[in-house]
Amino acid sequence: MRHPLALALGGGGARGALQAGALRALLEANIQPDILVGTSVGAVNATHLALYGFTEASLDLLQRAWHDAATADLLPSNYLWLTVRALFNRFGHQSYQRIYDFFVAHGVSPDLHFGDIEGVRLILVATDLNAGSVVLYGTDPHQLVLEGLLASTALPPWVRPLERNGRFLMDGGVVSNLPIGPALSQGAREIVALNLSDPRDVPEDAHGVGPLLSKLMNTIACRQTELEMALAQTHRVPVHHIHLLGPAPVPTWDFRHTDTLMRKGYHTCRRYLATLQTNHPPFWRRWLAWWFMRRGSRG
Repeated sequence: MRHPLALALGGGGARGALQAGALRALLEANIQPDILVGTSVGAVNATHLALYGFTEASLDLLQRAWHDAATADLLPSNYLWLTVRALFNRFGHQSYQRIYDFFVAHGVSPDLHFGDIEGVRLILVATDLNAGSVVLYGTDPHQLVLEGLLASTALPPWVRPLERNGRFLMDGGVVSNLPIGPALSQGAREIVALNLSDPRDVPEDAHGVGPLLSKLMNTIACRQTELEMALAQTHRVPVHHIHLLGPAPVPTWDFRHTDTLMRKGYHTCRRYLATLQTNHPPFWRRWLAWWFMRRGSRG
């Protein structure tokens, strides 16, 4: 793969365990990124890799962190009641504090700056609702990693958007759920994109305000990905788009399926890489084929 190589890790809540499994398959294929770009739960996985490296030991630690998330009740399942409270501007503080404490307990120090990270560039995607635009944490080395992570994962109705310096910041999935565009903006020349969107989340015949909003957000995310893929094609940057789907739909808040999703993500990514190797053989094989063809043409 050409460099700089970026991993674009998309949002999807509890389905982020699929990415954790896929990352192990990428490591086994000796794919080492230069840039890590993450949205929402993808920002969580990207930050872990930036802090601990892209190694087997790091992925073992990431797996344990995902098991910890399953018991931490980071996104309570009573989201309908939380939505009602949010409509009356009564966001609870408990979810935010649990998420904050979880990040700190897993190595994201409150005083850690992006400039302190060595060996790889980390970019976290958030949304500024006041400006209606994308916010990229990590372009300034003085920015705090924890602030970027909290902004990228501020997902209503669980967590109220963050107010920082005139910005109203929330989950990056609103503007770039699979952050191909942000990776391009940071100079990526090849991108591996791990997509967690799942259109099966809401049955086609489901009605009501909740299903309607879910379908709306999924449609927006799909359209975003199409446009960002087209942008990459315009810039002649290859994108290895790996769509990770679990055996069955998993709600954003349901962290009980970690092991199943990790296994599924691993095998899905391995199948993609096997197909890639078949369709695009390594450089030395292409060179040998060209050499033999040229030799044959000379008689």
